[in-house]
Amino acid sequence: MPIKIPDTLPARGVLERENIFVMTSSRATSQDIRPLRLVILNLMPTKVVTETQLLRWLSNTPLQIEIELLQTATYTPKNTDPSHLLANYTTFSEIRGKRYDGMIVTGAPVELLPFEQVAYWDELCEIMEWSKTHVTSTFHICWAAQAALYYHYGIPKYALEKKLFGVFEHSVEDPLCPLTRGFDDVFLVPHSRCTETKTEDVAAVPELAVLSRVKDGDLYMAMSRDGRQVFVIGHSEYDAETLALEYRRDTEKGLDAAIPVNYFPRNDPAQTPRKTWRSHAQLLYSNWLNYYVYQTTPYDLESGSNEGGKR
Repeated sequence: MPIKIPDTLPARGVLERENIFVMTSSRATSQDIRPLRLVILNLMPTKVVTETQLLRWLSNTPLQIEIELLQTATYTPKNTDPSHLLANYTTFSEIRGKRYDGMIVTGAPVELLPFEQVAYWDELCEIMEWSKTHVTSTFHICWAAQAALYYHYGIPKYALEKKLFGVFEHSVEDPLCPLTRGFDDVFLVPHSRCTETKTEDVAAVPELAVLSRVKDGDLYMAMSRDGRQVFVIGHSEYDAETLALEYRRDTEKGLDAAIPVNYFPRNDPAQTPRKTWRSHAQLLYSNWLNYYVYQTTPYDLESGSNEGGKR
């Protein structure tokens, strides 16, 4: 949460230049509080696992959040109990008239398909277009980030020569952006993908800012300059065992699966993996919720009015 200080305190300018979040007294007194309304479009086949991973990070903040879970209507998941979907998920036709403070769109195991060949592509395009006017800020994960960059800006994805699989070092490209506030100069994030988005393609679009890259230059994080669209091509939400489960699944199928990079102690799959990205994940989701949702969303969400102050 921010430090509240008098408007005229000289420290205000110093702290802001150091990228430390401060709130003036006049801003604080105008704030009204209500729960944040978030919708999660869960495209992963293991829906229960993914929703649990995301809710873990979203719940570890002082903010009160109301969550709705969204599934596609044009594709029926095969790996989730239908009763769970019926009891806990809704479809776009049921929410299209609502407005949300934030939205998360998960990745999906369809990255090697051309976007237009994905079964629910038309529905996803409709949702992404709707998000531009009905959501304060949308957070796209991995394949969804690539899909959104392609839909909104025409930026393509490219097949990698070999799968990026493991836990990799990342650099901060814009340390003054509120989304990267508090990030270490080098931090770790898990990846499991066969495609990439080129940093230079994103940097060539004036409306976009490159925020972070994988150590070898591959794009990790980008954002529209107005903060309404966030693109994270990685899986900071993963549990400690997620990559291990994927590796064992593939080896049990007889596939020639590489051992995840920088993951198992001593590179030994018999060892218990360590979770080395926990602090980054928490900071990433907390920063997004605070600076691009909580601090910017209108208090009167349905009308979009900021009368009476923002949050």
